[in-house]
Amino acid sequence: MSDDMTEGLEETTRYVRVRVEMVLEITEPDELIRAAWARIESDELMPPEERDQAAQTVSRDEAEAVAYLLDPVDLVTEVPGVILAQASWSSELVAYDPEDSWDDYEDED
Repeated sequence: MSDDMTEGLEETTRYVRVRVEMVLEITEPDELIRAAWARIESDELMPPEERDQAAQTVSRDEAEAVAYLLDPVDLVTEVPGVILAQASWSSELVAYDPEDSWDDYEDED
């Protein structure tokens, strides 16, 4: 950006929204589920009844297992000069054709 374009922006805006979209291929579902179970079991802040429900959920839904293992905080932990202000994420099973362009998937929203 030129100095003219960023002149007022730098003084007022200190937040950046980062949008990331990925399509992951699950090649080892059992391994994925075991890893999600391990993450759930190691979460000391999760109450036991919630832990049991989460373990059942990831057993039935690979997308949920992925959601338990991916954490936006991990993306910015090592980035100098930033603090994560807010994050949300979700995952879902999708039909995917590597021959289709990304634009085709954006139209579904």
